[in-house]
Amino acid sequence: MKLKLVVIDDHPLVRQGLILALSSEPSFEIVGEAGTVRQSFEVLQRTRPDIAIVDLRLGDSSGLAIIEEAKLKQSGCKFIILTSSGSERDFLYAEQLEVSGYILKEALPDEIIHAVRIIGQGRKYYDPRILEIKMKGETVLNEELTPREREVLAALGRGLSNRDIASQIYVSENTVKKHVSQILAKLNLGDRTQAALYAYSKGMVRDCL
Repeated sequence: MKLKLVVIDDHPLVRQGLILALSSEPSFEIVGEAGTVRQSFEVLQRTRPDIAIVDLRLGDSSGLAIIEEAKLKQSGCKFIILTSSGSERDFLYAEQLEVSGYILKEALPDEIIHAVRIIGQGRKYYDPRILEIKMKGETVLNEELTPREREVLAALGRGLSNRDIASQIYVSENTVKKHVSQILAKLNLGDRTQAALYAYSKGMVRDCL
C-alpha cells in the first residue's frame, strides 16, 4: 500500500523539486500540493494524506499554523517540517506540536525519502544537524544560567506565577521578575510562555523547588 503524500511550500521550484524527488519512490503517491496556508487546509481535507511535508515559512505565515489546525481537527496525518532555519526555537515549537519529522532544506533527496519511509513506519526523524543544535542548546543552558535561574525556569515550566515562585524560594517578587528577565535574555526567548515551553522540552518540569 502506497503512502499518500502532500507537499506544502510557497516556492514553486522547491515544491516541484520535492514532488519530483518523492515521485521516484514507488511506495509513495503524491496526492496534492499547496503554496499557501489556505490552500493547505483545502488540500489536506480533500486528500486525507498519510504524511504532509510542510515548509516552516509560508510567505508571511507559518507552516506550524497548518499543523495546529490539523491537530485540533484530530487529523490522522503525520507532519514533516522542511525548513532552512536551524533555530532551536523553531525546532522547539515544532516539537511541542509533536511533528513526526524536522528536516533542513539542505538535505539530499535520498535523506528526505529515507525520513518519509521511517515516519511511514510510525517512527520519528529529526535532521542530525538539528539534534546537534539542540545538544548545544542544552550545554548553553547548563553553562549560562545560574542555579537560581534554572530553579526559576523549572518553576515557569510548571506554570507558577511570580508570586508563587517568590513564596517557594523565599525571595521578593521583584527578584523573581529580574530572574525571569535574565532567563529570557540568555535563552533569547520572547516571553514567559516560551520559557515555560522551553523548560518543558528540556525535562525541567519534573524538577522540584
